[in-house]
Amino acid sequence: MSCLDIDGSVLEGGGQILRNSISLSAILGIPIRVMNIRAGRSKPGLAAQHLKGIQLVAEMCNAKLKGANIGSTEIEFTPGKIRGGHYLADTQTAGSISLLLQVALPCALMADGHVTLDLKGGTNADMAPQIDYMDKVFKSTLQKFNADFTLKMHRRGYFPRGGGHVTVGVAPVRSLAAANLTTRGELLGVKGWSFVAGTLPLKLAYEMRDAARDELGALRSPHLDIHCYKEDRSFAPDNCSGIILRGETSSGCALGADALGRRGVRAHEVGARAAAELRGALQGGACLDPHAQDQVIIYMALAEGESAARDA
Repeated sequence: MSCLDIDGSVLEGGGQILRNSISLSAILGIPIRVMNIRAGRSKPGLAAQHLKGIQLVAEMCNAKLKGANIGSTEIEFTPGKIRGGHYLADTQTAGSISLLLQVALPCALMADGHVTLDLKGGTNADMAPQIDYMDKVFKSTLQKFNADFTLKMHRRGYFPRGGGHVTVGVAPVRSLAAANLTTRGELLGVKGWSFVAGTLPLKLAYEMRDAARDELGALRSPHLDIHCYKEDRSFAPDNCSGIILRGETSSGCALGADALGRRGVRAHEVGARAAAELRGALQGGACLDPHAQDQVIIYMALAEGESAARDA
């Protein structure tokens, strides 16, 4: 079978088209050639996180790979059958574990047996959903497609060293159910988690929480609960701070937003930024937040029946 050519520069020219292409290739058994990989980024081509994601799926389906190396702007991927089993992927950087999960999860759901993924890298990284978002928010959306996963956190990993470790368990499904995500319903409440780690003081978590509360006040949510805490040094030895928010509606929609602290940015600004993103999605009547919108496309395409979703 000849390769299907895919132009990786379309739309924003980022990593999502690469991840969706690899996942669908493995699931559908169609060889692909992806060109112009990440052409829209300041450093085009495969970074460590993208390469490890491709190699992870290749191992899961015994695929033949060509051009899979750091900086490559073109790869060929010829898949075999997706097998259950225990798989390891380690970016050896602070590359996002959430993005490793994004590319592997659809494949694991279509495997011929239970899949265990040991994923190592960054648990909370810029330019990607925090792993807490995947567990506390996206998981609820995935369940609407009759799919699920378990997630166990062994260690946090932050920029620049990484070192995070997460184990994900996936039971395959016979088929994905169509999901209708067009009715938002009433907002039931907002939950949140505001954290610091390493040598950072706990007061930063409270500052992020207070700013988020102020920003979300316009929603008049009946329940607003943001938990502030400091990670244990044995679990999260490096410095990091951030906030994860989840809004839940009467129709069962879960929408989230998150933000990470960074040097030179006040904690107040971090909390306000995450809350403004969530407030915008909720006030716009969306059933999916921006993180989820591109992630659900593959599940909508694979589900039996017609799926629909409403974004802001």
